[in-house]
Amino acid sequence: MDDLEVKDSNGALLKDGDSVTLIKDLKVKGSSVTLKRGTLIKNIRLTFKEDEIECNADKIKGIVLRTEFLKKA
Repeated sequence: MDDLEVKDSNGALLKDGDSVTLIKDLKVKGSSVTLKRGTLIKNIRLTFKEDEIECNADKIKGIVLRTEFLKKA
């Protein structure tokens, strides 16, 4: 996974343990929760896809978010 480059919506390089901020309100499928724009998500984990990260946010564990909706904090 060393050659995998994961970038946020602004092109900043992301790595395991980084914090990111949502740039858009996102509805969570299978839940009534909506993650609001500006929500800080700490301690992200990279997946094997360059356009997705895994994280825990607002009582939801193991959620996968697309990097196009994130910016590095």
